[in-house]
Amino acid sequence: MKLILSLIPAFMLFFQTSDLEALRNSYAKANQSNANTQAFITIAEKQSASDPVTVGYKAAAQIMEAKVTTEKGKRKTFVKTGATSLENVIKNNPNTIELRVIRLSVQENIPKIVGYHSSLKDDKTFILNNYNKQNSALKSYIQKFAAQSKTFSPAEKASLK
Repeated sequence: MKLILSLIPAFMLFFQTSDLEALRNSYAKANQSNANTQAFITIAEKQSASDPVTVGYKAAAQIMEAKVTTEKGKRKTFVKTGATSLENVIKNNPNTIELRVIRLSVQENIPKIVGYHSSLKDDKTFILNNYNKQNSALKSYIQKFAAQSKTFSPAEKASLK
């Protein structure tokens, strides 16, 4: 009986991890096309987990929804709601590197006119300073992000090995 009860949390963690991997993979491809953006939004909306990283991806999905919506009046609302949610989750979890990666990628890719660019340098510094403390899967994810990032210099990208 104890064995069964101990396996339940393990299965839950396994499936949550695979959901997180699906979010990561979809998010990495989201900016390549509107279809990929819509696919990421759909995956994010289906997530029921309330851990900070999942909430961060859901916030990014809200922001990205402004890119694909046909209702012009809603674009500002999507960005504002998503940005507020992302800032709140980072405020409550300031040492979670993946949230910083999410915010950095959003701020890199959002149009300058929106004015959501205030944390680029801070997030980059945090990522560079805390990279070595991460597990191998997260390191790989960060490396892939940094490789295509406009914010990281070639030397900084090379330091993420």
